[in-house]
Amino acid sequence: MIQKYLIVILLISSSVVFGQRTTSSPYSFFGIGEEFSSRTIEQASMGGIGVAFNSAQYLNFTNPAAYSDLRFTTYSFGLLSKDLTVKTNEASQTVNATSLSYFALAFPIGKSAGFSFGMQPLSSVGYSLSNTTLDADGDPTEISIFSGTGGVNRIYGSFGMKVYKGLSLGIEADFSFGSTQNILTKQIANVVYATRYNESSIIRGANVKLGAQYTTKLKNNLILNLGSTFKFGSDLEVEGTERFYTLSLSANGSEIIRDEQDLTTIEGEYNLPVQTIFGFGIGKLDKWHAGFEYESQNAIQTSGFLNRTGNTFRYDASDRISLGGYYTPKATSISSYWDRVTYRAGMRYENTGLSIDGSGLGTNFSKVNDFGMSFGLGLPLGRKLSNLNLGFEFGKKGTTSNNLIQENYFNIRVGLSLNAVGRQAWFQKRRID
Repeated sequence: MIQKYLIVILLISSSVVFGQRTTSSPYSFFGIGEEFSSRTIEQASMGGIGVAFNSAQYLNFTNPAAYSDLRFTTYSFGLLSKDLTVKTNEASQTVNATSLSYFALAFPIGKSAGFSFGMQPLSSVGYSLSNTTLDADGDPTEISIFSGTGGVNRIYGSFGMKVYKGLSLGIEADFSFGSTQNILTKQIANVVYATRYNESSIIRGANVKLGAQYTTKLKNNLILNLGSTFKFGSDLEVEGTERFYTLSLSANGSEIIRDEQDLTTIEGEYNLPVQTIFGFGIGKLDKWHAGFEYESQNAIQTSGFLNRTGNTFRYDASDRISLGGYYTPKATSISSYWDRVTYRAGMRYENTGLSIDGSGLGTNFSKVNDFGMSFGLGLPLGRKLSNLNLGFEFGKKGTTSNNLIQENYFNIRVGLSLNAVGRQAWFQKRRID
């Protein structure tokens, strides 16, 4: 039910007003919400590359095989602040949201293996939209308010090891869990009670990813890196309830439920297809690196109660292209701090796989594409291997053509990568000299 109503609001741009409570993209209504990029700040600052990138001191959320090169116990976490300007042909509004990107711990196992575990958000729901219908005199006759909250998180464990000269293999297992809520409230002029539709869902599922990397030395101290990952298809189970009721407001502003007319059970699945990523990079150790990455995935399918996309939106195959790299003038410099700073930059183009029909008739679907450019700094903390990482990204998602919505965003990412020598360094008891 709410799907049909909200699509109409997204398409009739001339009557949309964006509420102040929006914490995320209006496109977060679809599926399990707006998906977060499973990448570290260092990776995001290089356009998202990572499948062929490895480091002795940095985490890698793209390819578990990269942990075979880890030489330092590393604790890392990141924050994301997102300024989002949502535009239609008639109006625009800017909102801001700040959230935790990830926290993770990784440590080497011997000289040829490494392990990492942590927690990351997988998706977020946080839209708030309203639509007002006016009569010939400009007076409101009906107000509809759409809001959504919640999201899905994932916990993961990754292991990578060297199996032959220059060849590393890895495996990652994760478990996703969370809940979402979509609400439609409608008030008609001169009607005492408002009506509300409330859809609450609990989401959970598991997945496995395999990864491989190959590194070889070329002439002039150049290093060539190749990498790929294969993420198995999986199902996210969805359970929940639909409620429909009338309500009124008390004198103190609280809501009073008057009559609940319907209660149904939600049972369905999001069928996530196989995902593959491959890429390559070239550079000099601790000096510079440039890489390319391509990701592809077939269309997401739905089953059970969730199979209701109809003729207003659909899921198609998705893909992403990323280019990026880093440059460190002189990692061992004593005289200049800025020579030890790592400078990162990159860009990406992504076909999200979501298509929306602006006519509502199922005859004119427009793809929701995402383009972003990024840059960042890795700032050393004293003489240690730890770093304060800053990342900046600006881009555009969607379009105002075909009665759709365009998002212009500016992301600021801040994180710490704290390193210690060896697995036991985090747990050693300090001695008093």
